[in-house]
Amino acid sequence: MTTDSFNARTVNTPVTRQAPAYYPTLPFQRRPMLALLIAAHNEELVLENTIRSALRAGMQREHVYVVDDNSSDRTSAIARSLLGRENVLKVGRSGKGMALSKASKQFNLTRRYRWIHIADADGAFSPDYFKVFRKSLRQKYAAATGYVRSLPGGPISQYRVMEYTVGQEIHRRFQAMTHTVSVIPGPTSCFRADIFAQVDFANKSICEDFDVTLQIHRKKLGKIQFIPQAIAYTQDPGNMADYKRQITRWNRGTLQGIRKYGIGRHATRLDAYMAYQVSQNLFFFLSYFIIVPALAITQGTLNVVAMTFLYDVFVTALITFLVALKARRMDILAAFPNIYALRFVSLFVFLKAFVEVMILRRFQHTDGAWTTVQRYKPTTVS
Repeated sequence: MTTDSFNARTVNTPVTRQAPAYYPTLPFQRRPMLALLIAAHNEELVLENTIRSALRAGMQREHVYVVDDNSSDRTSAIARSLLGRENVLKVGRSGKGMALSKASKQFNLTRRYRWIHIADADGAFSPDYFKVFRKSLRQKYAAATGYVRSLPGGPISQYRVMEYTVGQEIHRRFQAMTHTVSVIPGPTSCFRADIFAQVDFANKSICEDFDVTLQIHRKKLGKIQFIPQAIAYTQDPGNMADYKRQITRWNRGTLQGIRKYGIGRHATRLDAYMAYQVSQNLFFFLSYFIIVPALAITQGTLNVVAMTFLYDVFVTALITFLVALKARRMDILAAFPNIYALRFVSLFVFLKAFVEVMILRRFQHTDGAWTTVQRYKPTTVS
């Protein structure tokens, strides 16, 4: 998949103009299968690539919509040049969730389509992505998600290759079998239109996609479908500072949702699975930084520390090798030292967020403001 360059001379930034106010409701039998809605805030570096990728992947131009959340750059101009004014809405600063809600209402999406697909502005899609989605979607499901891969990039992206692959080849497939999908991620999230109308995207949560997923479970709106053949790509942070900011938001948002919806306090499969995920991180920290050092002190030798470290390095290296084969990304083998180190960065960010949210009771509500990391020009993907 190649990135089309954007000719800035062809776009002039006009006065902000909202999309037409009237879109008639269609009978269900006449509704198109799928609409694509992209929310963006200051995404001029990446938005064109995302839109063009969606068009190449099987979306028709008239069914792609962009809501610009008060960008100060050329985001709206780029979207209008590719989709036309009638498919682009610019709103006052709202936050991603509220912007999506405003766009859905303005374009009357829930009464004009059978399914509504949301995508981040920094993504891309495999060439057959939307064809696979249309073929695979089943009305018995409330929502659906595809397979997320990392766009080529630096060390952070190489680490994410392992994280995404393990997360989806093992955890996501298990979640799909047990109907415990815990988050419908931003790069690939699709909702049945009537379900979209019943959930609250303007939920004042740090991670609105996680909150919406929990709403589906708690309201018992239906099961979530996993479509692994539909591959979506996402751009990862380009440096360590942005990476820590991003995963801090994700961890705070996850723990915020756990508190908000009382995860672990109900006798459901979702509660059990998510309680396991949180306890797994806590157990890793407890084992590595408390139990093993305590054993070294009581035994008067560092052998237990050395053996634990070597065993952990070996297992992580083996997993990295298997992931490289599965993802066909042998370049990540050279990045193994970074991959190993980033595991511990992620762990300590999680622990910090756990103390903030679960113990100090901070970050219980947010204003839904965007926290977009610094963008860079997309690279090509195969």
